[in-house]
Amino acid sequence: MFTLPELEDAQRLIHQSFPGTPQFAWPLLAQRTGAEVWVKHENHTPTGAFKLRGGLVYAERLARERRGVAGIVSATRGNHGQSLAWAGRRYGVPVTIVVPTGNSVEKNAAMRSLGAHLIEYGADFEAARDKAQALAIDEKLEFAPSFAPDLVKGVATWSLELFRAAPALDALYVPIGLGSGICGAIRTRDLLGLKTEIVGVQAAGADCYAQSFAAGHVIALNRADTLADGMAVRQPDAEAFAQIEAGASRIVTVTDDEIARAIRTYWTDTHNLVEGAGAAPLAALLQDGPRMAGKRVGLVVSGGNIDLALFREWVLSGR
Repeated sequence: MFTLPELEDAQRLIHQSFPGTPQFAWPLLAQRTGAEVWVKHENHTPTGAFKLRGGLVYAERLARERRGVAGIVSATRGNHGQSLAWAGRRYGVPVTIVVPTGNSVEKNAAMRSLGAHLIEYGADFEAARDKAQALAIDEKLEFAPSFAPDLVKGVATWSLELFRAAPALDALYVPIGLGSGICGAIRTRDLLGLKTEIVGVQAAGADCYAQSFAAGHVIALNRADTLADGMAVRQPDAEAFAQIEAGASRIVTVTDDEIARAIRTYWTDTHNLVEGAGAAPLAALLQDGPRMAGKRVGLVVSGGNIDLALFREWVLSGR
């Protein structure tokens, strides 16, 4: 687990690549929710998502240690892969990415444009991850998981920026994929000695962490049924779950229809284009309604990378 000086070192490293992201209190969101709403815009990073922070810390450490590995291999639905490809190019580390068959065309194109060797394999994220782990052995690559200490420390810097820039928050809503974002926020809150309630958010059709949280132990599912690909995970990471169980107050689940409405709300109220996982915290706040009225609430837009076709078919359908 990282210390506050180590987190600040990670922030300085990241700010060598980009100057952080803004956080704004949006008046129309306040009118809509009855809360003072501070939005952390991780959709404004160079890859359009918060994952870049972790990728930079991970790739810099690997390049600095020079342990003789031929490169990095990982599995992703998009944002994690883009972060590794961007960071790998910056630090001279070759990157191979495995994505599920039928993955986002636009995210695939973005990863290739950043220099990643892209492989399509399997029906879902877990199958792609198994393939990536096999490639790591066969080709002497370092497997970069979606949840690891370097990644958590790196992505935690968005919450450090938010907590230090915004007034004291009563609650912070964070989407959960494999858990790096929320675990980083929990650790940062604790290091700063804050009392902010951390609320996890999952898609109702991919709620493995929510079910695990309710049961008190890890529960793996046999499906991840959501259009919000950043949250389409069916097996919790055990270490991430332990940190979430210890540090989050609750986990809210939201439907894909609620997420689509939140994406539209972000556009009308802030003119920001937001992907499904990034909109889920707002969907949860809207669901909570009076519970947060009069409070100061943080939302992280974890990314803005949504395919045009998906935006048309899902978000603009008005369901």
